[in-house]
Amino acid sequence: MMSSPTRLRALIVDDEDLARHLIREYLQGHADVEVVGECENGLDAVKQIGALNPDLVFLDIQMPRLTGLEVLELTGRRSGVIFTTAYDEHAIKAFELHAVDYLLKPFSKARFDDALARARTLHASASAAQAPVQPQGQGVDALVARRGAPLERILIRDREQVHVIPVEQVECIEAQGDYLAIEVDGKCHLKPQRISEIEEQLDPTRFLRVHRSFIINLAHLQAIERPGPDRHAARLRSGKRVPISRSGYEKLRELV
Repeated sequence: MMSSPTRLRALIVDDEDLARHLIREYLQGHADVEVVGECENGLDAVKQIGALNPDLVFLDIQMPRLTGLEVLELTGRRSGVIFTTAYDEHAIKAFELHAVDYLLKPFSKARFDDALARARTLHASASAAQAPVQPQGQGVDALVARRGAPLERILIRDREQVHVIPVEQVECIEAQGDYLAIEVDGKCHLKPQRISEIEEQLDPTRFLRVHRSFIINLAHLQAIERPGPDRHAARLRSGKRVPISRSGYEKLRELV
């Protein structure tokens, strides 16, 4: 007796009603897929992905409040994702480069079915433990980390709350093990990320890594102090003092 196909639980995320309706319509011919929810913005998507843990997410890239890539950053979701996007051909090369499946709007039912078939294959191989790391996972990791322009805001998830912090409000960033301590208006926010990764994403004309454990916002720099021989520290507007390494001091002198 043949076993019935695994049922996939799907979440549809798109800010356009017509786009969500079209995906639902295309899914009607696939009895093995159950739509468990819909979201019209990124913040709702973060909550629903955490609450529902769907097998498959149809995820729009350009949305209000949070983009699709920011949703993945906050949730840590790296598999079972089919991007739906209206990006032009130049921008879509990033998706092709990282072997991530996507549907370029407007997409046909045939193209939709192809993407769904690939998602089924990946899900089945992972469930059977034939592929410990899904091929899509590494591609999505690279895509989420890829930045076409310097960061303009930093996203921090605190339980069910999402903080969206404009980078100009950030005073300094300190590496604390596997976390970053991000100082904003006298408050400290923890974010699981490496300091080298966020350093690459920040505008180097506005932020400088002055020490292996510290990045400062140059707009918040008040003074450079010398607390001892061959020792320097940055005094920030809040009064906070940040150690400066020898190499950091040289880089800082060049900028200021």
